[in-house]
Amino acid sequence: MLPRTLEPEVMDSAEEAQGYDAMDHDAVNHRFVDDFLAVLGPAADDPRMSVLDVGAGTAQIPIRLARAAPALSITAIDLAAEMLRVARENVVRERLEDRIRLLQRDAKRLPDPDGAYASVISNSIVHHIPEPAAVFREMRRVLRPGGVWFVRDLLRPDSSGRVEDLVAAYAGEADAHQRRMFRESLHAALTLAEVRGLAGELGLPPESVTQTSDRHWTLAARV
Repeated sequence: MLPRTLEPEVMDSAEEAQGYDAMDHDAVNHRFVDDFLAVLGPAADDPRMSVLDVGAGTAQIPIRLARAAPALSITAIDLAAEMLRVARENVVRERLEDRIRLLQRDAKRLPDPDGAYASVISNSIVHHIPEPAAVFREMRRVLRPGGVWFVRDLLRPDSSGRVEDLVAAYAGEADAHQRRMFRESLHAALTLAEVRGLAGELGLPPESVTQTSDRHWTLAARV
């Protein structure tokens, strides 16, 4: 098994934020939003439905979600000021300032009260966190009873050779900086067993975490 190699927790340079925003996440983001809305079901049309996006980056997913489900109230948080700067530009350009609230927050120490949100989502933040158990606990804490918890991230491959296969397949046409970011993220990702262990500590069954692509795991639960 390939050991986990941590990468920086915060991508906070202008180069990293712009490079991340320029990468082609369209298919992955589209599937994330579709899969989340499938779990959410009819509640997506409820104007009381509040969504917290943890580690929203440059707000590509909140923007897509706001378009797909106009009733949702979305709070998008990130620790990186540069990511949020690009996120604000994107939200303003899409004229969604009244639908998406952007806040700088540390996902390990959220200021929100218990049960503050009807749903909590997160895409590709867990692999950035050295000790992700704290983030899992906080996401679970701010989710109200009966709420939907939907988290997706990269899955750490078994070998360096498999890492390079995935980089070639999904970032082969990206620039060198973007390929490096993707490679480092794969090395920093968790295994399916590791994620199931974290979920189990919070009372979720193993089947709430599944492998959903050749490079992703997904936690989907109504808690």
